Amino acid sequence: MLPVGWLIAAVVVAVLLTMWITFTLTRLDRLHARVDAAQAAMDAQLVRRAAALLHVAESANSGVPAGRRDEYDGIAQRALAAGDAGHERQGVENAVGRAVTELAELPEPLRPDAADELREAAARVLIARRFYNDAVRDTRALRARRLPRLFRMAGRRELPEFFDIDDTLPVPTRVDPPTRH
Repeated sequence: MLPVGWLIAAVVVAVLLTMWITFTLTRLDRLHARVDAAQAAMDAQLVRRAAALLHVAESANSGVPAGRRDEYDGIAQRALAAGDAGHERQGVENAVGRAVTELAELPEPLRPDAADELREAAARVLIARRFYNDAVRDTRALRARRLPRLFRMAGRRELPEFFDIDDTLPVPTRVDPPTRH
């Protein structure tokens, strides 16, 4: 028979291991929920940016050159029709980002409210993508540890992928300060 000390040590080790597994499973579940929420928020901001581009392209007095309206309209339509965050979606969103940057760099500036709408939408995409990629990084780091891999704590959930697009913010247009009379 085992001495009482060994029995107590075995129970303590079993309790500590159970607590660690429970803590890790809970953390992993929360991280996956965080990834899902961040992805939903990022998708919403990507749709908002594409809708802003579509609105500016369709507005007759927004300042977009008439010859480029159809091009920007088509880019926005493809972005709005894009599916989940995959490599194809990343390419479409890169095209939207380039279009927003091109519009900000036009020789003739856009109408101020149109430029503000595009700039704000682009800034929101930048922030949402950072939150999403931070959540993915944290989830992947926990899942990459030895014991979570050994015990297959993630279950059958797919490993989340980073969403990498060029979300460079457009340069703000110059605004001349008001003159004093």
